[in-house]
Amino acid sequence: MSTLDNNDSENPEKMDRLKLFSALGSETRLRMLQQLTEGEMHISELARMLSISVPVAAKHANILEAADLIQRKIYGKTHVLQLNNKNIFHALDIFAPSRTVEVEKGATLLQALKKAAVVEVKNVHGQDNIVSTNGEEGFFIYEVDGEFSEQNVNEYKFDREGTVMWKKLEPISILKVNVKFKKE
Repeated sequence: MSTLDNNDSENPEKMDRLKLFSALGSETRLRMLQQLTEGEMHISELARMLSISVPVAAKHANILEAADLIQRKIYGKTHVLQLNNKNIFHALDIFAPSRTVEVEKGATLLQALKKAAVVEVKNVHGQDNIVSTNGEEGFFIYEVDGEFSEQNVNEYKFDREGTVMWKKLEPISILKVNVKFKKE
């Protein structure tokens, strides 16, 4: 049984997601990504740290690169890999529920959101901000057709149809700092 439907090859976004999740489906590739969180690394050093051969590491690196999870810099015969984690976060968008709403041209984003979800609005520093969506409290941002906007939800007005990605900012660690005292 094929993992691809006939229409999948015509949908590049779906193909990218399949590559991504396939790349994340290997323990070795996950360990490679984990090691690369420490910084860029020569492929042979990565192979040594994971106790695998350089050709095996190169095969896995090719899969991670095809899924746009790493970037490769080539200096002569030296291949240095570095993490490209933004693609991981974009892949999670597939799990967001989807709603279609109809609004009048010129409607605000807040009006559209109220048709799609239960939103709680509070005035913070003289500006209306959504503090809860469907009962989930947090800080929210949005993209319209892949572009971030600096406008408030009451200021953004639709002059054309589009897709809004309403995102809750989650506390994701981007750096772990262990603070220790100097010995006297």
